[in-house]
Amino acid sequence: QVQLVESGGGLVQAGGSLKLSCAASGNTFSIHRIGWFRGQQRDVVATFNTVGVADYADSVKGRFTISRDIAKNMLYLEMNNLKPEDTAVYYCAADSGLPPTWAYWGRGTQVTVSS
Repeated sequence: QVQLVESGGGLVQAGGSLKLSCAASGNTFSIHRIGWFRGQQRDVVATFNTVGVADYADSVKGRFTISRDIAKNMLYLEMNNLKPEDTAVYYCAADSGLPPTWAYWGRGTQVTVSS
């Protein structure tokens, strides 16, 4: 089992910045992929693929940066030039490489961008 806890959400004006954090615990050695998702549909925002390369949704490219500190079991999402359409609950998720995919999810952190 892997436990994920997000933090860092909040209210920010359009054009502002926020940095989200995700703390992973438990069987972190089993994590194959990890990333950020948002909204009720759990749309992908940014992930690290199986070889550690970052992938981004087109809507956030150039504005968001995913990073991680493997030694601390931490995942981050730095969000710049935020737009009202970025408003959502942001989730950290992990994939063990075994079905089901993206089996582990945090509870999410709310990001609200005012216009």
